[in-house]
This record gives sequence, C-alpha cells and structure tokens, in this order.
Amino acid sequence: MTFVDEVKNAVTVRAALLVLGVLGLMVAFITSYAGAFHHPKPRDVPFALVAPPQVAGQLAERLNALPGDPLDVRTLPDEAAATRQLRDRDIDGALVVDPAGTTDTLLVAGGGGASLSQAVELVVTAAEKAQQRTVRTVDVAPADKGDTRGLSSFYLVVGWCVGGYLCAAILAISAGARPANPHRALIRLAALAVYSIAAGLLGSLIIGPVLGALPGSFLGLAALGALVVFAVGATTLAFQGIAGVVGIGLAILVIVVLGNPSAGGAYPYPLLPPFWRDIGPALPPGAGTWAARSIAYFKGNALGGPLQVLAIWAVLGAVVTLVLSGVRKDRTDRADLAATEGVS
Repeated sequence: MTFVDEVKNAVTVRAALLVLGVLGLMVAFITSYAGAFHHPKPRDVPFALVAPPQVAGQLAERLNALPGDPLDVRTLPDEAAATRQLRDRDIDGALVVDPAGTTDTLLVAGGGGASLSQAVELVVTAAEKAQQRTVRTVDVAPADKGDTRGLSSFYLVVGWCVGGYLCAAILAISAGARPANPHRALIRLAALAVYSIAAGLLGSLIIGPVLGALPGSFLGLAALGALVVFAVGATTLAFQGIAGVVGIGLAILVIVVLGNPSAGGAYPYPLLPPFWRDIGPALPPGAGTWAARSIAYFKGNALGGPLQVLAIWAVLGAVVTLVLSGVRKDRTDRADLAATEGVS
C-alpha cells in the first residue's frame, strides 16, 4: 500500500472537509474578535444636554460636531429628565451645564458598561477643557462593587450560551444529529427545556448569592437564563436538523464567532465598529447581556426588545427542529414503502 493510500484510509474525505470547516471557524473567530475589539472608539453615543435655552442649541451643535462624531446629542429640559432617561437606558450620558459657574455635571450609568462610561467621560472632559470649563462625573446607575467593570452579566450570558449549544450537541452525539421523527424531536426539546430551567437557576445562584458578582432579582436572572439557554439550544438543534453534525459548527459561528464579540460585553454597542454594533442586538448573546444588565442595574427597564429577540430564536429553533423531523419521517416512510413494494 502506497503512502497516498495510507493517507486516504487514515483521513476520509468527510473528515478532511470537517477539518477545513474547523479551520474556517478558527479564521472567522480571529477575524471577528480582532475586528470588533482592536480599535474601540465611541460613535453616535446617545447623549443628552441640559443647558439654558439661549445656549442649548449652540452647545448641542458643538458637541455633535466633535471629530469622529462620538456623541449623538439631544437636549432635555432638566437634570431629572436626563437622569430618568439614563435609568430607562434611552441615553448613555448627559451633560448638565451650570450657567452660574464653570463646572458642569456629567451623568453616566456605569452599570451599562464601564468602558462606555469612561469613553464618554474622556470625550466630554476634552470638549469642556477646550471651552475653559471643568466637569464632575456622577454615576446614577453604578456597577456593583463585585462587578467593577460591568462584565459579570456578559460572562454569565456567555456561560448560558455555551451550556445551550453543548447540551444540544450532546443530544445529537448520543442519539443522532437529526431526530428520526417529531416525537423524538419533541422529547429533545422537552429535555432541553428542563435543562434550561436548571441552568438558569444555577447560573443565577452562582453569580448572585454565591459570588456576589451581580445584583438584581434572583428569579428574574434565572428566568432570563432559562430563555437564553433554550434559545441557543433550540437554535443548535435546528442547525443540526438542517446540516447534521455540521450544524454544531454553524451554531458556534452564529453564537460564539459572531455573537460574543458583538454582545456589548467588554465594549458596549457605541464603542463597536458598525457591523458588530448592528448585528449584536439581534443575536442571543447581545440580547442576553443587555437584558441581564437591565435586570441588575436598571430595575428591568428596556427589557422588551431583548426578550423578544430571545423568544424569536427559541420559537424559530423549536419550529424548525419539529418541521425538519417531520420531513425526515415522511421521507423514511416513503423509502420503507418503496422497499416493501419492491420486495412484493
């Protein structure tokens, strides 16, 4: 047997294609993470200005015209309105101008991400300095002392996502990537649902009471975790129904390669390049991270959109899994019928 024959026997065409697919995932992983994180800078950060009416328009134009367009400025009537919008997550910062002095107040919400608050502070401080003014910073929604960088919510959601696609992958490895019929698909989804509830409860227990790394409602975070895990797991089952074992790689591509760097964890959305900023809110890691921060630091404000995103992934994943299992059963039944007729 020649060396070429030995290679062909040792590495099948299918194995070679899978290895090439893994290589592609690796390249995509490096590209996505480096592309998202290599040069974070603020752009069009939702920002409010509170200033006397006679100067508010001019000041807003000046801030909107800063190089690189770091701020997207709107005017508000008073500090209370700015604080309310910060806590509602409608804006990420606000400058309250003191007409009687030279020191203005910058309002931020550190619970939404320390890197974003710091970036806004740098931009506003430089702009104020150019006008011979100073600024003092007030954090109206600070991160907990056990979550100083505001990353606990991101790592919690990443853990839930990993648990979701690994559970679906194990179900595939143990009993075939594609369920043979709708009943088996339904059983897999039911098993995933039970697992998701357990994962949500355990994740919330660890991040809160055990480690003290994230405040907020224990049951609220647990329910969010169950939804994140089920959404990711059902999506993975659907990909496996479409592409077999390759579907696991597709799930990793969507959830890990694209979803994690665009989730707004290490760098919230206004600091990410356009592509990652645009896709992040529509993917489970981004929706989950935003929702976890809302529960922990913003009294559940701005939860509707992210929960809808997660629900859509969960429902679509479950429906596609069930539909494809039905199609597979019909094909099997037709093949069995043809074989029977051929024998007879």
